[in-house]
Amino acid sequence: MGHGWEGAVLKLMRGKDFAFTVTGSEQITENYLRLHFIDGGMLRATGVHPTMWVRLWFRHEGKPHQRAYTLVDPDAAAGTFSLEFALHDGPAANWARAAKEGDRIEATVQGTGFTAPEPRPERMFVIGDPASLPAINSLLASLDGTPATIWFETPEDSDRELPFRVDPVQHELHHVERKDDGAHLVSTVKAALPSLLADPANAYVWIACDATTTRTLTGYVRKELGVPKQRVNALGYWRAAA
Repeated sequence: MGHGWEGAVLKLMRGKDFAFTVTGSEQITENYLRLHFIDGGMLRATGVHPTMWVRLWFRHEGKPHQRAYTLVDPDAAAGTFSLEFALHDGPAANWARAAKEGDRIEATVQGTGFTAPEPRPERMFVIGDPASLPAINSLLASLDGTPATIWFETPEDSDRELPFRVDPVQHELHHVERKDDGAHLVSTVKAALPSLLADPANAYVWIACDATTTRTLTGYVRKELGVPKQRVNALGYWRAAA
C-alpha cells in the first residue's frame, strides 16, 4: 500500500522499507499481546542495536497510519523477531488482535538508534509504562551489570504480570498505578528520585511514557535536579486522548 506524505518524508530521510510475515502469537495478558515475525531480510540489512524499533503501517479511515514498536529478541541469523502490543482501541491494536500466521505487514526503518552512556552510570533511573516495556527490557540487557531503579506505570492490574526481564539483584522495580492522567507517576518520581541521585553528572535517566508525562519529568530532572542533557534519554511514546 502507499504510505502517503509520511512515507514520502521517510523516504527522503533514507528510510528503508520491508515486509514482515506473522509466524505466531502469544496472549501475555488480556491487554498485552506478543506477535512473532519473519523479518523479510531487514536485520541482515540494518544490523541490530539495543532498543531498536520499526514503524509499522496500518490503514485507518482509508489512510496510511504508522506506529513505532521495539524489537523483542531480534535474531539476525535466523531473520526473526517479536513485537509486543499493549492492546487498546486503535488501528494498530485492532490489527494485532486479528493477526494470524502468514499475515504480512509493511514497515519502515528510520530514526532508530542507541548510544550507550559513557562513562557507565553508577545507577540508571528508568521510567516507563506498558508501551515502552520492550525498550526497557532491551535497555536493561544492553547495560547488564548496571544497577537500575525502575518506576513502571500500570494502567491495569494485569500489567503487574507483564514479561519484565529484571534481575532482582541489580534492578529495583516499582509499580505505580496510573492516576490523574500520569500526574501520580510524576509526583511519585519527584518524591523518590532526589534522595537516590547521588551525583547528577554520573546518573542516567531514561524516560518513555505518554508525551505529557515524559515532557514534565524531562524538564524536572534537567532543570531542577541538574542532570546533564546527554545523561537524559526521553521520548514520549504516546498521547493521551483529550
